[in-house]
Amino acid sequence: MQKQKLAKLSTIKASRLLQLLKREPSESKQTLSNRIGLVFLFSGALVLIASYLATSTVLAFIGLGLTFWGGLFLFARPVKFVKSIILDSTAISSYATIDRITEDLNYNGRPIYVPPYPKEAYLPDYLRGLKEMIVYIPSQDVVAIPAIEEMAKKQFLVKSPKGICIPAPGYGLVSLIEKELKHELAQVDTDQLFSSLPTIITRGLELAREFEISKENGLVHVKVLDSVYQGLYSAELGFKSVHSVGCPLTSAVACALAKTTTKLVTIVKDAVSPDLRSIEVWYKTLEV
Repeated sequence: MQKQKLAKLSTIKASRLLQLLKREPSESKQTLSNRIGLVFLFSGALVLIASYLATSTVLAFIGLGLTFWGGLFLFARPVKFVKSIILDSTAISSYATIDRITEDLNYNGRPIYVPPYPKEAYLPDYLRGLKEMIVYIPSQDVVAIPAIEEMAKKQFLVKSPKGICIPAPGYGLVSLIEKELKHELAQVDTDQLFSSLPTIITRGLELAREFEISKENGLVHVKVLDSVYQGLYSAELGFKSVHSVGCPLTSAVACALAKTTTKLVTIVKDAVSPDLRSIEVWYKTLEV
């Protein structure tokens, strides 16, 4: 009789749990997780008490299992996921702006990633702007950058050599990469960067299904499969800047190379498969 009551009690708890799952789809995942955890813990506690009274080993194992899952639901923190199409949409305006500016000014030079000064390095106030990653787009192909005074002023248009300075599209991702590394990129070498990036990109940040990086004939070669930003390379959008500056992911790689090597970095070329699933980029480092 007592076991029948306990079985009925477990059935009632299970039905309440299902009602909870159906009733609150609009609440946050964390709140739902906490409530499910409390239900399991309460059920586990009741079953453990019953196992003590009934001196039942089976009930004790059931109670421990329910308690375990309750603790798991309470301490687990659900991760927020964003659809890749939303990431593409938020980046479209940036690349449309870069295309419009370069076409209007007739600037056809190859963009150059300029490495920032390390965060811990002391700089006077008028040079604080040098701690930000920028991309310099010259009016024509030159291996030169503006004077540090001009870059420190955060100027958009620069005169010598003639060009524009814009924020790197992937610089925000660099901060996430550094959090995964638990080190600033200026403090790691290229070997550590090459060994760590594939895991960070594919598992840590889940920005692509596969990621490979290697040295090839004096260049750095990156191959990305199923990038979350692959839609930016579509022929319908027709962005030119995504090939020269890179999408946010390939731009982040350029930023990482610049910070790690403290050298100028430029994208030499890229190759995108017709279905957009495979993206290959070749980078070149230049002396500052």
